[in-house]
Amino acid sequence: MRRIVVLESPYAGSPDEVARNVTYARRALMHSISIGEAPMAGHLLYVQVLRDEVPVDRALGIACHLAFIDRADAVVVYTDLGISRGMQMAIDHATGAGVPVERRSIAGWVSA
Repeated sequence: MRRIVVLESPYAGSPDEVARNVTYARRALMHSISIGEAPMAGHLLYVQVLRDEVPVDRALGIACHLAFIDRADAVVVYTDLGISRGMQMAIDHATGAGVPVERRSIAGWVSA
């Protein structure tokens, strides 16, 4: 059975930053899958149906994401683009819940 992980990488920013961050998150997802994990990337999923710029929607998306952390085998933090406030919130939640946190980079990642 694949290890279930919650993936953390930046999302928010200017339109160009969001595009870069989504590309990076997709690469991180593929990296995680390629090493035998079953990753969940709530920051990519929930923005498909909730509006990140609307505080009540953002809070709901974060709550859903944190619920997955509570059930995950680990949280994997992809660090090539830094640690955002949202990522730090997830790291702190995982630490408090006793969920292991692993930091990773993507070999060969070059930020545009």
